[in-house]
Amino acid sequence: MKVDFVQKVSNWGNFPVVEKELKSEDSLIKIQDFIKSRNEVIARGNGRCYGDASLSEHIFSTKRLNKFISFDRLNGIIECESGVLLSEVLKVIVPQGFFLYVTPGTKFITVGGAIASDVHGKNHHAEGCFSEYIIDFSLLNETGEVLRCSRTENEDKFWATIGGMGLTGIILQARFQLKNIETAYICQESVKARNLDEIFRLFDESESWTYNVAWIDCLQKGENLGRSILMRGEHAFRHELGAKMAQKPLRLKKKFIPRIPFYFPGFVLNKFTVKLFNYLYYNQQRHTKLKNIVDYETFFYPLDVVEDWNRIYGKAGFIQYQMVIPKENGKAGMRKILETIAASGNGSFLAVLKLFGKNNPLAYNSFPMEGYTLALDFKVNSKLKKLVSQLDEIVEEYGGRIYLTKDSMSKPSLTNYLQNVQNPKFVSLQQKRISSNQQNS
Repeated sequence: MKVDFVQKVSNWGNFPVVEKELKSEDSLIKIQDFIKSRNEVIARGNGRCYGDASLSEHIFSTKRLNKFISFDRLNGIIECESGVLLSEVLKVIVPQGFFLYVTPGTKFITVGGAIASDVHGKNHHAEGCFSEYIIDFSLLNETGEVLRCSRTENEDKFWATIGGMGLTGIILQARFQLKNIETAYICQESVKARNLDEIFRLFDESESWTYNVAWIDCLQKGENLGRSILMRGEHAFRHELGAKMAQKPLRLKKKFIPRIPFYFPGFVLNKFTVKLFNYLYYNQQRHTKLKNIVDYETFFYPLDVVEDWNRIYGKAGFIQYQMVIPKENGKAGMRKILETIAASGNGSFLAVLKLFGKNNPLAYNSFPMEGYTLALDFKVNSKLKKLVSQLDEIVEEYGGRIYLTKDSMSKPSLTNYLQNVQNPKFVSLQQKRISSNQQNS
C-alpha cells in the first residue's frame, strides 16, 4: 500500500499534534479506493473539534465534498455534501428567510461533523440536537457501499452514525430541515448573576426562552462563586428592528475580521490575566439587565469574529473540557467543579454554562442528557492533567459524562458510551486511547 500526503495534523486546540496520512478527494471511486486499501481510517471535516476526535492513522478530509445539491425554498429543506461548512449554508439560507434549527458556537464546522458530533446549541432545552432536523444522509461503509440512511431506511446505521464520531463510515451528503426567520437579528437580554444560586434561578426562569447561555467567571470563590452573565434570546421580527435595519432585515453588513498572526508566548495567559479579563468582562455591563438587538453572528458565533484565535493559547495548545451533569445534581456538581478550578488557579477565559432538555432516546450516541453542561478552555501545561483527573472524578460522582468532540485526556468510564459503532475499518486515535486506558485501568 502506497501512503502519501503524510503531514502534521491537529484539531482546533493544537493538542495533540500527530503526523498521519491526510487525503482529500471528491470522486466517489477514489474515496472508495482509499477506504478499501487502508485500515484505521477516520473522516475529518474542518478540524474545528478539539482533542483527538478526528485523527487516525489514515485521515480522509471531506473538504472537497463541498457542493450544494438542492434547496427547497417552499418547504425549507436543503441538501448538500458533507464537507460544506455551516457558514456556507448560512450565506445561502439567511437571505432567503431561513436559519439552522441547531447550531454550535462556531459556524466553521462541516455538515458531516455536525451529524457525527450531533451538535447542540443554546436551545437544546427547547429544540434538541442537530439530529432532530436531519431527514436523511448517504453513508459510505467499510466495504465501499453507499447506504441511504433515514428514520425508515437503514435506520440502525442512521441512529448509530448520529453522534457516532465517524466510527460507522464517511458521511457523503445530507438533507436537513431549516427554520423560518423574518430577520437576521436576535432580541437579546443579558442578565448579571452574583453567584451560582442566582444563575441557576435565572436558568429556571428562562426556560420559556428559545436560546439561553451563560458566561461564568470560573476563578471566583466564596459568595461570588459562579458569578456570571446569562444571555437569552429570540429571533427578532421585522417590526422589532430599527428603521435602518428593517430596510434589509435579512442582510448583514460585511465585517472586518481581524486575525491573530502568531502564537502568543506561553507566559501571556496566566491566572492573573484570566482574572483581569473576567473582571472586565463581568463589569463592562453596568446594569443588572440589558436589552438590545444584535445580529445572529454576534449572538451565536462571538469567537468567529477573530480568525485563528486558538493561537492565543500558544504553541503548546489548549483543551476544551465539556461535561454534563444530570439536572437533579446540577447545582451541587457545578459548585464542586468551580471550587476545584478556582483552587487550581487554572482559570478559563471561556467558561460557558447551558441547560440541556430531555434528549431523543433514539439518538443514543448523543452527548446531551437532561441537565447542565459546562464548557471550559484550559491552556495545556504541566498541571492540567491533574486538574482534568480531579474534574473527571467530580463528573463521575454526580452521574455525568464528557463530550467526545472535546475530549483528549478524560477517563474512559466518562467517554466510552458509544453504541453500535465497533468497526475495524473506521477507528480514531481517541477510540484507541480510550480502549487502551480502559485495559490499563
